[in-house]
Amino acid sequence: MKILYQLKKNGIEVIPIIVSVPSSLKTVNFFLYKTEDSLTLIDAGFDNDECWNAIQNVLHDHGWSVQDINRILLTHHHIDHVGLVNRIVNDHPIPVYAHSLAIPRLKREEDFLSMRIEFFSKLYQEMGCKEQGEKQIAYLQKALQKNKDKKIEAAICKIEGNQLFDFDVIYVPGHAPDQIAFYQKECGWLFGGDLLLEHVSSNALVEPDADGIRMLTVYDHYHSLKRVLGIGAELVLPGHGKLIEDPKAAAQMRMDEVEQKADKFLKLIQAGSTTAAEVAKAYYNETYLKEFPLVMSRVIGHLDYLEVIGKVRREMIDGVWHYSAD
Repeated sequence: MKILYQLKKNGIEVIPIIVSVPSSLKTVNFFLYKTEDSLTLIDAGFDNDECWNAIQNVLHDHGWSVQDINRILLTHHHIDHVGLVNRIVNDHPIPVYAHSLAIPRLKREEDFLSMRIEFFSKLYQEMGCKEQGEKQIAYLQKALQKNKDKKIEAAICKIEGNQLFDFDVIYVPGHAPDQIAFYQKECGWLFGGDLLLEHVSSNALVEPDADGIRMLTVYDHYHSLKRVLGIGAELVLPGHGKLIEDPKAAAQMRMDEVEQKADKFLKLIQAGSTTAAEVAKAYYNETYLKEFPLVMSRVIGHLDYLEVIGKVRREMIDGVWHYSAD
């Protein structure tokens, strides 16, 4: 691991910690944000030795240690963004800040996770997934028990309002229901989590809200990207891949991709695929089986997007939603 960037502006220093990973993500990125009187960690990588050694090395190179970190800010709850929280906070109790929707996920609250399994069980039935949906529910039930010990032990401070320390807090759901971005307006730096990546589109993953209602993830993601166009950020510091030096062009490209994918699914509906599962099988073929939850997130999210913008409608027939072009 080597430091590829070091940003300094207005008396503020940012040191990205960039750890290579053997996947399409390319890297896992998290960030040390240094002002005159504080050191903040934004996101926390995976819980593995590669990420732990990387942050230790960067801290050492700057004459710091874990004990110098004053707080941790989390963009969202996914395991590649929160992994080192327990390692850091167990030895050095500091506040951890996250969106309210992150808390039941980070704490692995049993009532919430049981509700989430019921949500997906009903969703997959209504989308016509049958056997494959049942297999995924069985996997989620096993994971509920297997991952009990992976909860974040630290107390989590709920982020409220649109300002926190030096940052404008921007709610950017889509990829995750709890995703937020931290915008350092004076420097033009947006710590964007997985909102916008340079080398690959960020998946909008279907999830329930706190009340078990399905969030309109692709629609939300599209409008979260639109916010990037509006704030005038000069640089996006993402959770994976390269820093993004032309955020407007990158955001517009990803928004265009949403519309293009939705149009492809619309054509499949016009050609006779009426359920989400049929659309998924027609478009993704064997990938439907290999990456079932991801594929269904993409399809359901885009069908919701098409419904919201008035291009499709749906009708419940024998417990399954059937889509038609409007």
